[in-house]
Amino acid sequence: MNQPTASQLLRSPTMLLAFGFGSGLSPKAPGTFGTLAAIPFWWLMQGLTPAVYLGIVIVAALVGCYLCGAASKKLGVHDHGGIVWDEMVGYWLTMFMAPAGWGWALYGFVLFRLFDIAKPQPIGWVDRRLHGGVGIMLDDIMAAGYAALLLQLTAFWMG
Repeated sequence: MNQPTASQLLRSPTMLLAFGFGSGLSPKAPGTFGTLAAIPFWWLMQGLTPAVYLGIVIVAALVGCYLCGAASKKLGVHDHGGIVWDEMVGYWLTMFMAPAGWGWALYGFVLFRLFDIAKPQPIGWVDRRLHGGVGIMLDDIMAAGYAALLLQLTAFWMG
């Protein structure tokens, strides 16, 4: 099984979530579409207390280790491009305690995608060396860390 069909995704909750509710089926830039799919969830979560928000993101990351690993195994491809749960969690982590507003949502989106695509060290090393669900999740979590740091510094400077 290389690229699941939409109907195959709907029959498997694991694949449906791993493929970002179908956003990972995009033939071009599935990671970008997966990140876009994360924005409405962030919009709903941004009013939560920091502890609750971070708790949700941690649970989503832990569940993501299973989801991404299981989907990867089912597809027979490590980190198949359509697996985008890691991008969704990465965006949510980038946006942890971010200022409200669409401008910040867009800024966080661009920062996260830049770091996720460029994979500066040690992200690139992790991406090449760690496999399975943890490896799939960890490089995006690290990219989110870089993006979140830059977003928070920007917010601080803008004051």
